[in-house]
Amino acid sequence: MPTIEELLITKPIKDPYNRALLSIMYTGSWLVSRITKLLKPYGISEPQYNVLRILRGQHGEPINMFAVQNRMLQRMSNVSRLVDKLVEKGLVQRTQTKENRRMVDLTITEKGLALLTQLDPVIGDYMHSIAKNLKKDEARTLSEWLDILRNE
Repeated sequence: MPTIEELLITKPIKDPYNRALLSIMYTGSWLVSRITKLLKPYGISEPQYNVLRILRGQHGEPINMFAVQNRMLQRMSNVSRLVDKLVEKGLVQRTQTKENRRMVDLTITEKGLALLTQLDPVIGDYMHSIAKNLKKDEARTLSEWLDILRNE
């Protein structure tokens, strides 16, 4: 397995903090690109998949666009454009709230739920296949370390 220096074609990175952070950034990008390839045949992007998972987690209860944006893995300003595409595909339903006509509630449709049901084993199997080199306790430890890293 290549080192981060080999992947980035660079000299040895002496600072262990810098090396760790570069490795995390590279690995995150690597993982997103692979998930994107898995999702392509289903006609959705990784951020669209993220929105669908957030909406499924609402168990039929509506959620506003701002709350979806705050829960996304990759926070972006064009969530409304993402949602527009999901609405066009019939995966998400958008309704204006009665209290504030500028606010929009989102819910996942049956078609969106069916797509996620189809994707669950595909994504799950892939995630397990790339994590196969980690034991369960190592995966837990890695997750805890990443939680610690984000605690700024």
